This record gives sequence, C-alpha cells and structure tokens, in this order.
Amino acid sequence: MPHSESTPEQQEAPARTQLTPTMEDTTLNLGNGGLTDEDLLMADVEDVESPPVVAPAAAIEPPSSAPTTKPASPEEDAPVDIKQETKSEVKLEDLFEGMDSDSDDEFSSKNNNNKDVITGQIPPSSPGPAAPAGSNPDLLRVFYQLLFPWRYYFQWLNHSPQPTPDFKFREFSLWLTGGVVFRFQSYATLDLLRKDVFKHLPERIEIGPIYTANPRDRKTFRNSSAFRPIAKELCFDIDLTDYDDVRTCCDKATICIKCWQFITMAIKVLDVALREDFGYEHIMWVYSGRRGAHAWVCDRKARNLDDHKRKALGNYFSVVKGGEKTGKRVNIRRPLHPHLARSLDILKEHFLTDVLEAQDPWREEDRAEKLLQLLPDIKLRQALKEKWEANPGRSSTAKWGDIDSVAKSIPSVNAKDLLEAKQDIVLEYTYPRLDILVTEQRTHLLKSPFVVHPGTGRVCVPIDTNDLEGFDPLDVPTIGGLVNEIDSDSSGMVKKEGEDEDKKGADWERTSIKPYIDQFRGFVHGLLREEREFVRVKREREEEEGKLDF
Repeated sequence: MPHSESTPEQQEAPARTQLTPTMEDTTLNLGNGGLTDEDLLMADVEDVESPPVVAPAAAIEPPSSAPTTKPASPEEDAPVDIKQETKSEVKLEDLFEGMDSDSDDEFSSKNNNNKDVITGQIPPSSPGPAAPAGSNPDLLRVFYQLLFPWRYYFQWLNHSPQPTPDFKFREFSLWLTGGVVFRFQSYATLDLLRKDVFKHLPERIEIGPIYTANPRDRKTFRNSSAFRPIAKELCFDIDLTDYDDVRTCCDKATICIKCWQFITMAIKVLDVALREDFGYEHIMWVYSGRRGAHAWVCDRKARNLDDHKRKALGNYFSVVKGGEKTGKRVNIRRPLHPHLARSLDILKEHFLTDVLEAQDPWREEDRAEKLLQLLPDIKLRQALKEKWEANPGRSSTAKWGDIDSVAKSIPSVNAKDLLEAKQDIVLEYTYPRLDILVTEQRTHLLKSPFVVHPGTGRVCVPIDTNDLEGFDPLDVPTIGGLVNEIDSDSSGMVKKEGEDEDKKGADWERTSIKPYIDQFRGFVHGLLREEREFVRVKREREEEEGKLDF
C-alpha cells in the first residue's frame, strides 16, 4: 500500500509546437533499399547512405495567406495555428498536446524568445551568437553517422532482433534547430529512422509510447478508441532545479559535483525501491545532458502498466510535496513505511556529508529560520534562535547538533515528536523530487538516451549504478570532444590496400563514448534474454493448452 494518500501536485506542461509534416522518404510505404530486416539490424551506420541534409527552414514551409486545399492524406498535415482550432469538438490529437519532456530551459515555454511555440514557423533569421556545439549541424552529422549506437537502440525499443509493432507503432519526436518540432513520427524499420535523422539532424529526439496503430495515421481514428497508447517504459525524471531551495552551491541550470549528489541520492533510493518493492530488473539510468537524470524501467510488466497504475506508483514516491514557500513539505504517517525506513538508512550519511557539510544550508539567518519552523516545540525554537543569534556564522553541522543538546534542557520537548521531526527534515532535504507527470502518463514524451544536449554539447549517456560516486556529469563525453577524437584517430591511421573497413571496428569504439555504449549493449542484451524467455514460455503454454483442448 502507498505510504501517502494525497495525490502529487499537478504541474502544467509548457506549450509545444506539434507538427506532422510531409516527408516523402519517411512514410511507412517506403521500401528498405533492398536490405532485409536482418541486414538492417546488423549493418553498421556507414552502410546507410546519408541523404542530403535539409535545412530546418526548408523542412516546413510557412502557411500561405492564400486559401489552401484539403491535404490529400493524413500524412500531409500543414502547420496548425493552435489558436485557430475549433473548440466545439475535442480532437484526438488534442488529447496528447503538451505531453513532451519539459525538463530543459531551452525548450521551456518560459524561455522561448527565439521560438514560435504556437504555429511552429521559424522566425526570420537575425544576427546573433554562433550556435552552441550541441546544435552544430556539421558535428551532429558526424555524431549520428559514426557515434550513435543505432543497432542497440533499435533492439532496445523493438524488444527483438526482428522488427515488431513495438518499434513500428512507437512515437518519435524530432526537435530541429529553430524551434520546429515533429510530433507523431513513426518508422517501420531502423533504416527509415536513420535516414530521417540524417536528413534533418535533430538537436533532440524524444521517445513516446507504443500505440495500437501507426501514429502517422492517428487522424483516421479521430474520436475513436482504436488509436490509443498501449505500452511505454515506466519513466522517472529528476531535475536539480527542483532542489534550488536546499542547494547553495548552484541554482537554475548551473550544476557542480557538490549538488549532483542530490541526483546520486535519488538514484540510490529509487533504484533499490523499484527492484525490491516492485520486482523490476531492467532499469536504465541516463544523464539528461545538463542537470538531471532519467530512469527507464523496461521490464515487460512495467511497460504494460496503464496510467491509473502509473499514477499509483508515482504517488508511492511522492514524499516531498508543495513548493518552496509551502512550509513543511514532508508529512508522513507513523510507523514509517518500510520503503521510507530503508530510504532514511540510505540517506542519513548523505545528509551529514553532502547536505550539512557540503551545502551548509542553514548558515545564513533566513535559512536557519526555515529549519526552526520545522521543529515541534516553541520553547525549543526560541532557545535555538537565541543561541544562534549570539553565535553568528555557526555552521549547519553545529546547528544540527544543537537541536538535541538544547532539547535536553527543555522539559516540554517530546523526544518522539522531535525524532520524527528530524526524520522529516532529513527526507525533505534528501529524498527524490520527481517530475511526476513523466511517470504518470504514457503519452508524456521523454528525451532519448544518447542524444546531445543542445546547450552543453554533452551526450545523454547511461549512468552506472554500480559506481554512482564515480560519475561526474561535467566529465561525460561532449560532441565536440568526440569528433576531435575521431579526427585524431583517423589522422594517425593508414589504411592498407584491400583492408576490410569492418576489421577496425565501429568508430565509437575508439572514442571516450565506448564504455557507455558497452554498458548500453549489456543492458539491451539482458532485456532481450528476458523477452526471448517470455516468448518461449508463452509458446509452451499455448502448445500445452492446445493438447488439452484436443
């Protein structure tokens, strides 16, 4: 049973440009260039011919002021002005608006000075600073062609070496430089996805749910239950901006190794709970590229959860509630739920070192006042306030110790109430803070692993949970650094005449991204083993039932 009854506070997702453009070579009726599905699976990225790159401005033409005729098919949607939508009828696509990841400032509706989030039209170009490395089309071209782990990426989302509806009916979203977003993209084969990415060079790719039908055909199922999401990985999103009221070293998009420890704590708490409390095994943690982490729970039973069950599971992890100015943010029942008792055991050491010592959150008087308001006895609060005013600049570690020492001299303090208050304080400063909509809704898109963050240029790489303390978000591979590694390696190599290009291995194997792709490959292979076992058991059960019927 969940340890908390109240539902998490709902957060409004920012508006997004949602377009389904006409793209002749990305529709599902295209062939695969003569390649079999197995060839597509085993082919290296170099084997796929890259079509000419189309600039974002050419991807979608701004709507003309002249009247237009009705598109010939659902594949040929024109850009839609959301403000002009009729309100007399709820359209199917409207049910999914705003269900994309909103964890990055670059894509937040609060920071869209250079993006038209209503119509998706690219504003006229104007002089400005050069694009960051993560949006550089030349670097992105090299990255997608030589460094992106396409083979394992396909196997991960397809759950089989051979193409299945799990991949064919999966929604992808491509974010192009300039603010254009392609929603409800789908691909029958890996080859088609790669060709589309090579053509548009998106600065971001997001992954959505698996639907009952091709997402591109959704308008043919308008107002019908025939088109609906049926599966998606169970996801969790943690962002350091949600810790701005407790971290003192950085704020907003800025991070350092000190405040990254909040993410480390969150991963430890969530990972063990997902495994021990819910029995999930295939959990992949991914660095978001700037200031957060995402969890992808890929077990079959997790993928098949409906939204009601996802909401219940999200509520299970909703402990820190309300905003910065809501006062006490942790209100839990006693005796402690086993999950919370275990979490406190995990977090108490981090609280002493990574919060009290590293962050020193109560050194300043106004922050120390917040601590006093979380304590239960008015006489205790007054005595502590007088002591700290007489000793300005007292460290947070010393103030935390003062609570017990001063409480001993005040008869009215209830020891049990004080202990529970201190436990709540530890949880408020260390327990995971989640973007709960990412967990609750299958239609909520989330940034793909191994894309490049457009602002920092860092690759969204998997995090090794066996060495969490060794992970430094500021030390992950960057797109510029990886391309330089390829250039340096290539300049020092002389290919022998007749030498097989495949013998030297994939390009990523000679760069600093190799350990992350190796980790991803091992994760995918483990997932596929479970999928094969599921298929085998199901087949044997069906055969046995067939014998009984006979």
